[in-house]
Amino acid sequence: MTASDPVHGHHQGDEPGGVSWRGVAFAYPDRPVALGDVDLAIDPGQVVLVVGDSGSGKSTLMRTISGLVPVRAGRMTWQGREIQRCTPAQVLEMGIAHVPEGRRLFSAMTVEDNLIMGAYLRKGQGAQIARDLDRVYTIFPKLAERRNQAAGTMSGGEQQMCAI
Repeated sequence: MTASDPVHGHHQGDEPGGVSWRGVAFAYPDRPVALGDVDLAIDPGQVVLVVGDSGSGKSTLMRTISGLVPVRAGRMTWQGREIQRCTPAQVLEMGIAHVPEGRRLFSAMTVEDNLIMGAYLRKGQGAQIARDLDRVYTIFPKLAERRNQAAGTMSGGEQQMCAI
């Protein structure tokens, strides 16, 4: 996995704020390396799609980014900061998260309560959390309409919006 722009000679991910992996190897503890010597670079605002067969390492890749799977070799940076030794909580505090399949919402809680639960690590940031809720409602206006509705009663697509 290598992202580069050969036309301009610019290697993506070198910009401040980008994601950069160089020679990363990762695997679950007590197992052989799942993927090795991975190079990945993503610039701010760039959208990347990870596609592969079942068992090819897509979920392991996401869990590694989130700090759930240890990096065995290489260097991972986010916004210029090395993150390969960060705990999952530290990674989340930096604003890096992924939403696995299955949505995993608190189905009996309201949409808004689910969104607020997503900010549980952000103690003392009430004003910023309120601004972020407004931003979510701007991006996903359906969630604003359903903010007082039990999350489990929404359609699958609406639940996925909430989980994101």
